[in-house]
Amino acid sequence: MAAQDIAAAMQRVESVLRRRPEAGLHDDAPALAQWAGGLHVRATHADGTALVTDMPAELGGGGEGVPPGWLLRAALASCAVTRIAMAAAAAGIELQTLQARALSRSDLRGLFGLCGPDGTPVTAGPGELQLLVRIGAPGIAAERLRALVHESCPCSPVSRAMEEALPVALQVEVEGA
Repeated sequence: MAAQDIAAAMQRVESVLRRRPEAGLHDDAPALAQWAGGLHVRATHADGTALVTDMPAELGGGGEGVPPGWLLRAALASCAVTRIAMAAAAAGIELQTLQARALSRSDLRGLFGLCGPDGTPVTAGPGELQLLVRIGAPGIAAERLRALVHESCPCSPVSRAMEEALPVALQVEVEGA
């Protein structure tokens, strides 16, 4: 889709949301993850799109899919790129380059519920997270492109969820009990 088409679509939606803010509230499409044996998991979107995760062989998996933690980084990077592309289109900026690389550093001890030397549990989540954005647009000043990225990322739903440490309401249903 061309930048002007993206901008026009965004303007239509924003116009509706300004008139009827309640139209913005909606349930997001659920992600259904189903165990497929071993450490294979098939995650499915409501539209039928699916992907498979697996753990590396060193952790008992077959290494036949990306590990689930990678999906977190992929979601962060792809959501940021999407939001930046939307902002560029709205501003009439024709991008030549746009990519984001999400990096994290984790401690495997957390995956196993182990404690550090001081006896406190090691977190299972990443302890460090970085998002590196590369952007280019002919004739657009570097400062304008940097500002576009900095203005866009706070509007990225995945980035916001990660930064705000959204609590997970865990519910358990036991079959046959």
